[in-house]
Amino acid sequence: MDKISLFGLLLGITAIVLGQVLEGGHIGSLIQLTAFLIVIGGTTGAVMLQSRAEDFIAGVRLAKWVFVPPQHDFRKVLGVLVSWSQQARRGGLLALEPYVNAEKDPFVKRGLQMLVDGAEPEVIRRALELEVDAYEERARAAAKIWESAGGYAPTIGILGAVMGLIHVMENLSDPAKLGAGIAVAFVATIYGVGSANLLFLPISNKLKHHIATEVRRREMLLEGLYTIANGENPRLLESKLAGFVH
Repeated sequence: MDKISLFGLLLGITAIVLGQVLEGGHIGSLIQLTAFLIVIGGTTGAVMLQSRAEDFIAGVRLAKWVFVPPQHDFRKVLGVLVSWSQQARRGGLLALEPYVNAEKDPFVKRGLQMLVDGAEPEVIRRALELEVDAYEERARAAAKIWESAGGYAPTIGILGAVMGLIHVMENLSDPAKLGAGIAVAFVATIYGVGSANLLFLPISNKLKHHIATEVRRREMLLEGLYTIANGENPRLLESKLAGFVH
C-alpha cells in the first residue's frame, strides 16, 4: 500500500471540506448530483472518444498502481542476474534452462529462452529492446487517459456552470428555483477543477513514475542478459549494473 498517495488524497479532500466549514458553509452544499453527472460523465465520454478501447481499459486497470504499486527491488534483480551469470560461466548457457520454466515474468522468460537457445548477443539485445519500447508505448498510452481527463474536467466544469446559469435565467420569475441553478453552476466548476487537480493529474503523474521505474527494471534485465550472453565475468556484470541499483 502506497500510504503517501492515500494520505495525500485524504489531506486534499479534508482541507477543502474543512475550509468550507470554517467559512460557515455546509458540507451538503458541496454535494450536487447534477453537477457530478455533468463533470464526471462528460469527462469520461470525452476521454473515451479520444482513446482506443484497449488503452482506456488498460488505463483504468493501471489506476490501482496509485495505491498498490508494483514492487521493484533492483538489488534483488542484480543478485539474480549475478547468480545466473555465475552458473552460466560454470556450466554454460544450458545451465540456465531450469529457470526458463520457473520464470513467471514473460519478459525475463523470453530473454532466458533466447539465451538457452544460443541466440547471438546482439539479437537478444535488439529483441528485448523492441519489447521494452513496445511496453513503454502501451503503458504511457494507458496512463495518458488520466492526463487527458485532467485537461477536459475543468472545461466540462465550466460547461456545467454555464448550464446552471442558463437554468437560472430561465427561472428568473420563480425565485424558488434560482438557488438550485446557481448551486449547479458553482459546484460544477468545483468538481471540474477539483477532480482535475486532486485526482486525474496526480494519478497520471504517479503512473508515469511507476511506468518509468518498470522500464528501468526491464532495461537492467536486458543489460544483464546481454552481458551473460557475451560470457563476461560476473563481477563485471555486477559493476555494470550497479548504477541501476543506486
